[in-house]
Amino acid sequence: MMDDKKIEEAVRLFLEGIGEDVNREGLLETPSRVARMCHKIYGGLEKTPEKHLSKQFHATNNNIVLEKDITFYSTCEHHLLPFFGKAHVAYIPNERVAGLSKLARTVEVYARRAQIQENLTAQIADALEEYLEPQGVMVMIEAEHLCMSMRGVEKPGSKTVTMMTRGKFAEDFQLQQTFLQMVKG
Repeated sequence: MMDDKKIEEAVRLFLEGIGEDVNREGLLETPSRVARMCHKIYGGLEKTPEKHLSKQFHATNNNIVLEKDITFYSTCEHHLLPFFGKAHVAYIPNERVAGLSKLARTVEVYARRAQIQENLTAQIADALEEYLEPQGVMVMIEAEHLCMSMRGVEKPGSKTVTMMTRGKFAEDFQLQQTFLQMVKG
């Protein structure tokens, strides 16, 4: 559970720490605005994908199901700066499929946390494997990290790509190539 009072106090201390006047008109309500914002940005901490992925339907077609270009926004746990991009999520059903929006909702559950992209990719793959029990899972995430664009190396526009394979996707290079062609197509 988020503690709005602690968040508000932390924001006040942060603003003071960088030399701002917390009593300046434009900053008076900033601590409470940031606390409210945290419920959206970090709301995934209070959720699991079970609610979304447990709604399944029988399917006779057990070919690849791909939901691509799922836009997401997350926060780098090292610098508390955003990273954002597209997730591509595929699985090979085992006679059961989830609604397509459930894949996007699963991405949201994990993206709405402070973390690193490598873990986000694995968490999505693990959730699909656990709740759908598919024959295979493949997840690819392409993201820009503002911690690289705004500070440090300062290379805006560069993208980090992570990929995770499970089951048949991990065993079959041709399936991986099919996934990549579908994502690019």
